[in-house]
Amino acid sequence: MEALCCQPLDTIKVRMQLSRSGRLPGTKPRGFIATGLSIVRRETPLALYKGLGAVLSGIVPKMAIRFASFESYKRWLTDKNTGKASMGAIFLAGLGAGTTEAIAVVTPMEVVKIRLQAQMHSLADPLETPRYRNAGHAVYAIVREEGFGALYRGVSLTALRQATNQGVNFTAYQELKKAAHRWQPELSDLPSYQHMAIGLISGAMGPFSNAPIDTIKTRLQKSTALQGQSAWHRISSIARDMWQQEGFRSFYKGITPRVLRVAPGQAIVFAVYEKVRLILENFKETDQENSYSE
Repeated sequence: MEALCCQPLDTIKVRMQLSRSGRLPGTKPRGFIATGLSIVRRETPLALYKGLGAVLSGIVPKMAIRFASFESYKRWLTDKNTGKASMGAIFLAGLGAGTTEAIAVVTPMEVVKIRLQAQMHSLADPLETPRYRNAGHAVYAIVREEGFGALYRGVSLTALRQATNQGVNFTAYQELKKAAHRWQPELSDLPSYQHMAIGLISGAMGPFSNAPIDTIKTRLQKSTALQGQSAWHRISSIARDMWQQEGFRSFYKGITPRVLRVAPGQAIVFAVYEKVRLILENFKETDQENSYSE
């Protein structure tokens, strides 16, 4: 549901990050509404869903890995005497979860997604053949032409982005959740709308903490590697070019659609996660009671 609702905003974000508008003195970068309207006019509304196949194939394992690894890291970092995890422990668990999902799923998924989103062909014109037809064809073409390693282009930046994202996200969520329980001590479990509100706030914090990393990563993953050029050289070259030709604001291109995509997405994810977790815990308790009675 998160992917289906938020994919158009992600496509707009990627196009804004790849755009070179605003390079000339006295000109401004194109905003997210203007970018979205331009895509719809030139490529039809369906173009806003470019790369959806790559996202749908990766989002389920990504979320499974994120929450499973977070709970594991949190359990390892929990104080054995008190049985509670400190704010620092939660932040480290979030960093670990973000890094794990970036290496396992997110990097190859985003390389494919960005290549598909960057194609400015019209879906209304059957004669205009795109380079990549779909997610499967994109994977095949990238591996054949650039090698398997191309799917992991930008893995260090993706891991850094996901780590900071989830570190900030989980820490903010857990602390806001604790505060909500302190304000409402009569509630054993918070209602879903409160989980959604807390997820919305914590989800918005991540993009602001690492927008420059995400913009550089997008440009790196869209481009093809030059022979003999190291990853660090490509990253520094992209950052230097952005600074010199487009200015400081270019590092925050696409921040508006990214926040509008990520924040509601996290609201949906945390509300569903808490509801499913509660159902599983109740099921486990019922199962244990039945085994004791037997």
